[in-house]
Amino acid sequence: MRFRLIPRNEDFYTQFVALAAQLRVGSGLLEEMLAVNPVLWDKADEIKEVEHSCDDLTHQIISRLNATFVTPIDREDIHAMAKCLDDVMDAVDASAKVIRRYRIDAVRYGVRELAHVVSLSVDQVGHALEALEKKTGVAQRAVEINRLENEADRIHEEALRRLFEEERDPVMIIKWKEILDFLEEATDRCEDVANVLEGVVVKNA
Repeated sequence: MRFRLIPRNEDFYTQFVALAAQLRVGSGLLEEMLAVNPVLWDKADEIKEVEHSCDDLTHQIISRLNATFVTPIDREDIHAMAKCLDDVMDAVDASAKVIRRYRIDAVRYGVRELAHVVSLSVDQVGHALEALEKKTGVAQRAVEINRLENEADRIHEEALRRLFEEERDPVMIIKWKEILDFLEEATDRCEDVANVLEGVVVKNA
């Protein structure tokens, strides 16, 4: 019979999945915020509450990491995973914040499309973390997250092209570009999660 003299603390998987669940809530609220005209500015407050919840979960993970002797994966990977997941929510929160700050009533091409890709990416992040705990299927999820990030890049580039061609007010150009950049950044941060996951898979192959 095989056993570990010093058991590994496996609770990190549960906490990662819980953090991913909050990301799903936050990205869903962002889509709701942008789904109608005029934009639902009050959703930014709900998104901020989710961002605070993610901060709390991230703090719990780091605190547990500092108090745990043996971890299921490398300590630096746990720390990087927690930071990357929190960064995704920060980008979602930043997107909602600037949309309300600039009192955007109706959205341009690219905004709803990018918000949808963010939601799809966050879903894949959640599935990837569940796969990590089961130790199977992580690589496939990481590939899909990378594909979605490429799709976000395409939408972002097209949205900027249309913005520069159609908008004549330089101040509005600055505002819209900031919004589009934050939305695209959320998919970049999801790709960061995928990169950490791929590293974990390689190390533990």
